[in-house]
Amino acid sequence: MSGGITAGAGDIVTGGDTVTRGDTATGEAGAAGGGVLLEVRGLVAGYGAVPVLHEVDLTIPTGTITAVLGANGAGKTTLLRALSGLIRPTAGRIRFDGAELRDARVEHLVRRGLAHVPEGRGVVAELTVDENLRLGGLWRRDRQDARRALAEVYDLFEPLARRRRHAGHQLSGGERQMLALGRALVARPRLLLLDEPSLGLAPRVTAQIMALLGRLRDGTGLTVLLVEQNVRGALAVADQGVVMSLGRVVAAAGAARLRDDEELRHAYLGF
Repeated sequence: MSGGITAGAGDIVTGGDTVTRGDTATGEAGAAGGGVLLEVRGLVAGYGAVPVLHEVDLTIPTGTITAVLGANGAGKTTLLRALSGLIRPTAGRIRFDGAELRDARVEHLVRRGLAHVPEGRGVVAELTVDENLRLGGLWRRDRQDARRALAEVYDLFEPLARRRRHAGHQLSGGERQMLALGRALVARPRLLLLDEPSLGLAPRVTAQIMALLGRLRDGTGLTVLLVEQNVRGALAVADQGVVMSLGRVVAAAGAARLRDDEELRHAYLGF
């Protein structure tokens, strides 16, 4: 299939060709994560009759951060929407922890442990911080654990704890991003799909969010699929990266190898 991420040891996949340059995404990060949580094969998806994703392959190891990089229009957001059930793929397979989930409903995916924080943050402006966070745990039957998860989010995001009774529209951009991320974490996801968390934020806040993702991975084993235009920041925290162009995966490798590949950076990442 075209656009695959999986390659042999020591390879970078670039535009369908395999070029030996170092550790791979699935080799280097896979060893750190110890198993595959998400496997995508031949995924085709789009909007109406217009395809956006063309036979995308991904292998996401458990307990790792994978950065999805590429220019605007590359298909990154569509990929997350297809994985989270917001749009229906027309071909391919999506296996999450060994179970086929391509045609699963959104609520089923959430219960299986998948959370999606879309671009634009999605905070309910009229609700308070506390009410927004509680939305993330509404489906959970274990109310005691839901309360513990809420307390943990307030420990992670001290500004939210101080402003828990403020409405969403009263928060800064950084606080709204914290709130959107915190609401997803209240659900205790195993896989977090995170779309452009740095969009419109000051560099200091962006650095804090990236550092938090690293701590969550290391401390809880959370697996993250991170779509991000801030390429340097994303690769600094990621274990592996994939580069998309025109709806296809054109390169995949360990994050350090992608950072060091000058030709690839100039061609697809703009630096």
